[in-house]
Amino acid sequence: MAKQEHQINADITDAEVRLVGANGEQMGIVSGARANQIADEQNLDLVKISPNAKPPVCKLMDYGKFMFDKAKREKENRKNQKVTELKEVQLSMTIELHDMQTKAKNAIKFLQAGNKVKVALWMRGRQQAYWQKGIEISNSFFEMLAEYGVKEKEPKVEGRNIIMIVAPITKK
Repeated sequence: MAKQEHQINADITDAEVRLVGANGEQMGIVSGARANQIADEQNLDLVKISPNAKPPVCKLMDYGKFMFDKAKREKENRKNQKVTELKEVQLSMTIELHDMQTKAKNAIKFLQAGNKVKVALWMRGRQQAYWQKGIEISNSFFEMLAEYGVKEKEPKVEGRNIIMIVAPITKK
């Protein structure tokens, strides 16, 4: 069986505990044995909620239902998370306008889907000496995406590539 996160019932051996009822009402400070006895009388579990407090805080609850609800909440939260991916669009120094427009159309689809776009411009051989032109090409490519995204990372020369990252515009 999996290790429990909380101490429950007979595992609680503290001399005194602050007891909280099933509906959240304060029941005062009682001995650990008395708290266990009250839990048995009400057919509930005694769960140590805050072990570091002085005295420790224990609550009367149905532990199985509590863990089930917690797992259900965590599953729901995982389901609602949006995972953003990093999509890549590759350009070259000799790209023609129509090819750039086609790649921009694909990048716009990625941005509308909520993904970030990494724009990588490859430079070969002597093209590396003209990296300023590569940055101009990257900036003109961004102008085609401007209404759908924002520059998260400005165009920067990294080895043989010029890298720029465009993030989608967040809707408020």
